[in-house]
Amino acid sequence: MQTVRKVTDDIYWLGVNDEDLQLFEEFLPIPEGVAYNSYLLVDEKTVLFDTADIRVVDEFLGKLKEALDGKTLDYLVVQHMEPDHSCCIEHILKIYPEVIVIGNEKTFLFMRQFGIQIEDKNMDEVREGDTRTFGKHTIAFAFAPMVHWPEVMVSFDVTNGVLFSADAFGSFGKIGNELFSDEVDYDKDWSEQARRYFTNIVGKYGPHVQNILAKAGTLPIKMLLPLHGLIWRENLGYLLDKYDKWSRYEPEETGVLIIYASMYGKTAEAVEAFEKKLKEKGVTNIVTYNVSTTDTSYLISETFRLSHVVIACPTYNLGIFPLMTHYLQRLKGLNLRNRTFGIIENGSWAPKAGDLIEEFLDKELKEMTVLDDRVTVISALGEINEPEIESLADSLAQSLKS
Repeated sequence: MQTVRKVTDDIYWLGVNDEDLQLFEEFLPIPEGVAYNSYLLVDEKTVLFDTADIRVVDEFLGKLKEALDGKTLDYLVVQHMEPDHSCCIEHILKIYPEVIVIGNEKTFLFMRQFGIQIEDKNMDEVREGDTRTFGKHTIAFAFAPMVHWPEVMVSFDVTNGVLFSADAFGSFGKIGNELFSDEVDYDKDWSEQARRYFTNIVGKYGPHVQNILAKAGTLPIKMLLPLHGLIWRENLGYLLDKYDKWSRYEPEETGVLIIYASMYGKTAEAVEAFEKKLKEKGVTNIVTYNVSTTDTSYLISETFRLSHVVIACPTYNLGIFPLMTHYLQRLKGLNLRNRTFGIIENGSWAPKAGDLIEEFLDKELKEMTVLDDRVTVISALGEINEPEIESLADSLAQSLKS
């Protein structure tokens, strides 16, 4: 088989890359593309785990036919009803009219809501902890509600320790010649994609992720098969540790994220002076982004990664610069907490951004610390700001140490 790839002796990857989609869920840029993963278990019975997006239906169905190699499809396990994984269900039902669809109560509710026509004879409703045996392989089903939809469940192959993990443990990025995480430099080439995927899509549901991690901790898992991204068969602890930190809103690293807006370059000059002062004080783990030229999804990912954030923002119509407001609202929507913030504000006649940002952090977010020291620039950086920059840099450096 050239397009279908073996995962184990009995499991095949039927994934399809989408390199043309510009925005995942219509708002997250994916310049590296995305893979829609689907898997086929070939035992005494054949079992398909999820389908794919309608954008790739022809290629997906071709791969399924190739993997079946003349056999019929006996079962379809639907772990997640989001359309990028369920849009081909009706095609499967037409091509294989005797197929039995395995799902839970909410799975079939969502099918009806999406207008998918399925007869009772084709439905097998499972509950938490139920098992099904397809020959030598026994699959146990565990529910994972709100990771990241309410109907989500995962499927554990008791026979070989494979966890079909739905959207958990996934990542943006297309799959090339390498199918497994141990075949690439994951930390260098994939970790940012995985973090941005988790934090922007699943990040709001940290406690629910903790629940599925607790369930996973009771299982002898040897391999993770997600619906997006690479397959994990080695060093699972690396990814599980990141998921644990992300879902508890703990930073991965001690470091400083500087996010700034600068309409005419004056706030940017203050940021440059502040960053220089931080480095003089021995702070080296610093990354700086312009909110006007960086998509918010990357800023969210970096905010999950790092422990400290400095927001540098001009006052705009007596308020916060609009794109900075969007970033702050995204933090609120994702329930991020446990970070330390510093503020640099700018305004020519009525600087208000600093007070409004601090008020938002205090009242709208949880468990955030705002440093008392602040830099207030009036139009442009001047000598009067040097003590403020010194104080904020001192305060931030001390906070990093503690």
